Amino acid sequence: MKIHLIAIGGSAMHNLAIALQKNGHVISGSDDEIFEPSRSRLSINKLLPSSFGWYPENITDDIDSVILGMHARPDNPELLRAQELGLKIYSYPEFLYYHSKNKKRVVIGGSHGKTTITAIIMHVLRKLNFDFDYLVGSKIKDFDIMARLSDEAPIMIFEGDEYLSSPIDRRPKFHWYFPDIALLSGIAWDHINVFPTSENYIEQFRKFVSLINKGGSLIYYKDDEVLEKLVSETNNIETIPYGIPEYEVRGGIDYIVYDKEETEISIFGKHNMMNINGARLVCNKLGITDKDFFNSVSSFEGTANRLELVMRNGNSRLYKDFAHAPSKVRATVAAVREQFPEANFVACLELHTFSSLNKEFIDEYKNTLDLPDYACVYFNEHTLVMKRLPDLSKEDVVNAFNRKDMEVFVNSDELINWLKKVNKQDSVFLMMSSGNFDGINLNYIANTLVS
Repeated sequence: MKIHLIAIGGSAMHNLAIALQKNGHVISGSDDEIFEPSRSRLSINKLLPSSFGWYPENITDDIDSVILGMHARPDNPELLRAQELGLKIYSYPEFLYYHSKNKKRVVIGGSHGKTTITAIIMHVLRKLNFDFDYLVGSKIKDFDIMARLSDEAPIMIFEGDEYLSSPIDRRPKFHWYFPDIALLSGIAWDHINVFPTSENYIEQFRKFVSLINKGGSLIYYKDDEVLEKLVSETNNIETIPYGIPEYEVRGGIDYIVYDKEETEISIFGKHNMMNINGARLVCNKLGITDKDFFNSVSSFEGTANRLELVMRNGNSRLYKDFAHAPSKVRATVAAVREQFPEANFVACLELHTFSSLNKEFIDEYKNTLDLPDYACVYFNEHTLVMKRLPDLSKEDVVNAFNRKDMEVFVNSDELINWLKKVNKQDSVFLMMSSGNFDGINLNYIANTLVS
């Protein structure tokens, strides 16, 4: 097939483009800006547009399908031309559904942990030589690209994102997937720009549950009250609860205890132990025994930007994490504090998303930064302008987080100087953001602080 991707530079879209090309399709694409790592990866695969921008002449009547990314707008010139020619236009989740119609579909959803759970399942399946297609949102060790679309694989694993499908398809992505096996890790309000109330956000998950195929299975975190209520409303599907497994922390290493056997785990924290337990139950539904699962999961080293170790020197460490939503921040901070109870713990959070910078939402972060010895929040005032949000004062942030000794910075040099000041022997630094602290080089910071 000849396929054109509008907004090819997106994190999922560029992986999809590479996967489709590897499966033999003829791929073209466009975007008005493409950042790393998408840019280099598209270039290596000879898919980087020769010039950036939107060119209606790219859209010709011999194109079989157009895939539309969220970065485009409804009045995109290439989209308008495709509509004028009557071409088939897909959002990428819609395209993935049609690709996987005859496969067993496994969808991992929830407000937190879904990337890690999806990655654990993929790691175990590969270790056990299963053939499967997939889409996941973060770099995983031993996987070259974050999507695979083949004709022969009998299974497809989806990371089930609740964000919108495309500029002209306003349904959440995971409403497209119609799973045979689904997992929900928990529900905590996010994406206020799309789901303005908690009730509206929860409704998207209620709809997702209703779209599980009759006779399918829903694996869910049993201690989430909102999720428990949704599960109680279900019928015609199997429901399987999971919780936090028995585990121990010794010498900075976590061990899961299951059926009187211990398994050393490379990742750490209560939340990750819970993620592993959910992944185990999904693998059980795919025919994998607990013994084979634990033998395989012991070598799982995590995903990029999820409690990723940037540098270690003796007992001092610097981690980076994608945590941005309140539930993610709380879980990540708790994991580090539990793992290193005696360390000088310094946590920094960048407010970068629309929700996190919104005065109507920011109170959801209350007490999420209580556990570190030192805590700070950073945001760029220009980001408020770009997202057309009202001013946010340092006092607003301190009050929202409910920690009076917390520092708030709007200048990255001041943040770096503060990090140097609170550095002590045996310090653990945690840098959390879905952005990049406005270009701060974390390797440089790690060298300065840790080495």
